[in-house]
Amino acid sequence: MKILVQKFGGTSVATPENRDLCAAKVVQAKEDGYSPVVVVSAIGRKGAPYATDTLIDELRSVDPATKPDLHEYDMIVTVGEVISTAIMAQLLRSKGYPAKSMTGYQAGIITDDRHGDARIQRIDPRYVMKALEQGIIPVVAGFQGVSEPDSPDHHPEITTLGRGGSDTTAAALGAALGASAVEIYTDVNGVMTADPKIVKDAVTLDTVTYLEIAETAHLGAKVLHPRAAEIAMDYNIPLWVKDTFTNERGTLVTHVETPPKWPRVTGVTSSGKVVYFDFIVGEPRDKARIELELFRLFAASKVSIYMISASPTSVGFAVERSLLPRIQEMLQGLIIPTELPDGSLRWYILSLGDSAGLQGQRALMDRFADRIDLRVVEATMTENCSVVSMISGQILKTPAVLAEVAETLDAAGVEIYQIADTEYSLSLLVLESEAERAVQALHAHFVGQRPESI
Repeated sequence: MKILVQKFGGTSVATPENRDLCAAKVVQAKEDGYSPVVVVSAIGRKGAPYATDTLIDELRSVDPATKPDLHEYDMIVTVGEVISTAIMAQLLRSKGYPAKSMTGYQAGIITDDRHGDARIQRIDPRYVMKALEQGIIPVVAGFQGVSEPDSPDHHPEITTLGRGGSDTTAAALGAALGASAVEIYTDVNGVMTADPKIVKDAVTLDTVTYLEIAETAHLGAKVLHPRAAEIAMDYNIPLWVKDTFTNERGTLVTHVETPPKWPRVTGVTSSGKVVYFDFIVGEPRDKARIELELFRLFAASKVSIYMISASPTSVGFAVERSLLPRIQEMLQGLIIPTELPDGSLRWYILSLGDSAGLQGQRALMDRFADRIDLRVVEATMTENCSVVSMISGQILKTPAVLAEVAETLDAAGVEIYQIADTEYSLSLLVLESEAERAVQALHAHFVGQRPESI
């Protein structure tokens, strides 16, 4: 049995006409000798009756002042995918192909119990395999699973896999079923070197590596969820990104032994709004202590930070703009003690700008100024920033690439505030107002200039 997992996103199943195109892809796979397994997202985008965002808004509208419980969040948002499965299964049956809708639970997707962002622990594919053996096309709800009780007193809980989780569902099912390949259908004709809305001459890549596409997804590209790429890589499953609305070849995500000479980068991405904090401490020993406590606090609060600076006397990092109120609440007036070599304590109080609460706290501490060593750590905060990244398994090994990047952005009038790199990416902190110009300049220089020898 040659199993092919085909995933269709929200725009792909948004209208009857679009769903007909999806059904045609499934029928073609069947006619080509495959046993297709279909994974679907909720129908449409925000505003559509059963879209995920619409369902979330409906839940929040009950009382805008009361934040929805994550259990109720998972209960309502899974409805969108369930509706989509029933409609797609009925459509396939109307075309003469037996099909059966399945929830994540029925498809055997077992997760941990973290509502809103659960991780798949294992998959029991027996129900899906039974359908395939009977010649039935399983239509599985993406983005959802069920937790496994850790004691007789606990009941299974419906869970969701986080935004883009339907990609993860498809890749995980492909791994569990030993699929020949997984196809991710979307509204672009493959993995592109940049967002075509920003760069009109963005290139569609024929092939890209698992690691590069995972890095691209982590750094802001929406074409594929990074967990899906990581699962496909772990199980060495060919993963295709294709356009629902054309018959283009798309992009193959796989292991690439010999990377192409051109383009020089896999992609240039831009994240959303971020805020950059820089705490000036002064003394390296105390800086290390404050940095450690901050990192512990963020880990306990499940807050992701990036663009971390390596200065010996300051602590710098970026967070998503949406987290700013939470970060301010966590850090404003936070007191961190550090032990000096003689055993005495030095106290640091963090300041994100003046506030009545901070003034009151400092006034109280000043009463003990003759007995404690209290120092204020002021933070500079740069709002309205964005992270522009270049992804490539090769370019960062090129000598003087940083100088080339700096010269390119300087010529475009873009100022770089911070730089971070990994084995597969180079990320630059720039003003949000200059992010598109930065993407366009880097893409033109590193992708658009095709060498004559190629």
